[in-house]
Amino acid sequence: MSGAELGLAVSVFLACAVEAVEALTIVLAVGTTRSWRSAGYGVGAAAIVLAICVALLGPALTALPIGALRVVVGGLLLVFGLQWLRKAILRAAGLKALHDEAALFAEETERARMEARGHERAGIDPYAFTVSFKGVLLEGLEVVFIVLTFGANQHRIGLAAIAAVAAVAVVVAVGFAVRAPLARVPENALKFAVGVMLTSFGTFWSAEGAGAHWPGGDAALLVIIPGLLVAALTLVSWLRRAAASRLVERSA
Repeated sequence: MSGAELGLAVSVFLACAVEAVEALTIVLAVGTTRSWRSAGYGVGAAAIVLAICVALLGPALTALPIGALRVVVGGLLLVFGLQWLRKAILRAAGLKALHDEAALFAEETERARMEARGHERAGIDPYAFTVSFKGVLLEGLEVVFIVLTFGANQHRIGLAAIAAVAAVAVVVAVGFAVRAPLARVPENALKFAVGVMLTSFGTFWSAEGAGAHWPGGDAALLVIIPGLLVAALTLVSWLRRAAASRLVERSA
């Protein structure tokens, strides 16, 4: 496996693991408090819709000329990655609340219990079905986007799909083993890493698609990724110091 392929697999695995944690937290909360069967039906329905999306979008992406594909995919990944990285930097700097899976699990559990009061639970529970369907579909669409864009750009959709399936399988296995939210998973650290990876690949591919040639070819990613990581960590440090200085000035 080449360095580019390894980077593809790791990036897809981490990004899909983040999405899987969020979707599983919702399904666990609804299934625990309402109906596991209805929640399972919702997950299954969402999986069918996602499979249709893959069948429709996959061939369309792979049919594009490689130059145009890299510009489109690189631009999308830059937008997607910079959004993740911006939020991760703000969270790391203490300027944005950390994403708390335990709090999300408690919130979804309480909402499901409130909805259950005074309602019969015979047959399919519409609430459990709808919430599970929406949660899995929304997070799953992001997984599909990640797999298709990363995979199509290197013509390795199969490898990207394997990494995504592995990430989802690991998260689901751990989640259902403990029957609780994966609160111990360092999701915010994962989002920071994924933001760096997506932004780095987006920069690399969009520049290549526009006709630029990176020194060393794919090996340039070994400089781009750590360079962007250092820049992001430096920005976190600067934001922390700036926030601390403002607090000192206000208290003076």
